Amino acid sequence: MDLGLKGRWALVCAASKGLGRGCAEALAGEGVNVVITARGSEALEATAAAIRAANPGVEVRAVAGDIASAEGRTAALAACPQIDILINNAGGPPPGDFRAWGREEWLAALDANMLTPIELIKATVDAMAARGFGRIVNITSGAVKAPIDVLGLSNGARTGLTGFVAGIARQPQLAGRNVTINNLLPGAFDTERLQKTLAAGAAKSGTPLETVADKRRAGIPAQRFGTAAEFGAICALLCSAQAGYLTGQNILLDGGAYPGTF
Repeated sequence: MDLGLKGRWALVCAASKGLGRGCAEALAGEGVNVVITARGSEALEATAAAIRAANPGVEVRAVAGDIASAEGRTAALAACPQIDILINNAGGPPPGDFRAWGREEWLAALDANMLTPIELIKATVDAMAARGFGRIVNITSGAVKAPIDVLGLSNGARTGLTGFVAGIARQPQLAGRNVTINNLLPGAFDTERLQKTLAAGAAKSGTPLETVADKRRAGIPAQRFGTAAEFGAICALLCSAQAGYLTGQNILLDGGAYPGTF
């Protein structure tokens, strides 16, 4: 299916690897010009080169910097002639016991996983509405629906973003102008972050890494971890011309791991 996105421009945050890269690759495959950001310039440039090689007709711009900083956001926004598609993404805060977190830890989590997406939405959404097309996808977490006790920083910040989006996505001046805002909630995907989490669990328990990974996979009805490519494909679908009637939703992509009806 032609998603009707050829020639559009997208800003994809934290796109040098993992789910962000999967989204950038999927959009570029649909003919979307992409501006990709990440803090590490070496990995970012390598990703940009790979996307260019796979999609010769697409323009790819790489902007190294911290998207959670005002300077990083300004540079990323300036690199894009116009932003038709915004993919908000940032690494999650570290796990731990909430008793050990102070104000600084909370502010860092809120900056990266709530306030930064809001700032980028604010910077782009009105121009999208004026042009009559806009797609915003926030990559959050399956923990928004099923909170994990050791991920309190992430639970709090991402749930705050979810509540904010639920309100603004339904504004007639946005939804009525073909601007959609949705959240994409990943479960366990085979990314560097997951591998680090599994390795930490193995080291803490003294259990072989593969045993820990097998146990985690066994708890997923699909019996496997997701891939960045399939995550990116769903993201591209949410950005499509055909998805204009879908807004304010939380799309859970977790291989069936969430056990609830709603």
